[in-house]
Amino acid sequence: QVQLVERGGGLAQAGDSLRLSCVASGRTFTSYAVGWFHQAPGKEREFVAAINWRGSHTYYADSVKGRFTIFRENAENTVYLQMNSLKPEDTAVYYCAGQLFSTSIIPDDYNIWGQGTQVTVSS
Repeated sequence: QVQLVERGGGLAQAGDSLRLSCVASGRTFTSYAVGWFHQAPGKEREFVAAINWRGSHTYYADSVKGRFTIFRENAENTVYLQMNSLKPEDTAVYYCAGQLFSTSIIPDDYNIWGQGTQVTVSS
């Protein structure tokens, strides 16, 4: 079974950048599609970005297109989310999730989740 751990959250000011990492352990990660989701207080978990198992296809929510980049380093068992030009509305707990092969923007399609990392952006 694969376990996922998110790293890299923290405090930032509007316009700053942060890089989140999703580190996998337990089994080979190369066959897993990975999604990033975020959840703000009182709101549902929302799709942010996803990448297929090869790293050849990426998908983004409209709210982050042009600002966030998802990429993976399979040799490191890690998927990254580079977040640039951060906005206060990006404030949320960020989760990475994995599932074998199929890429999805729907949280319920993923069966492996990390514990989340808080990102707080001040204006």
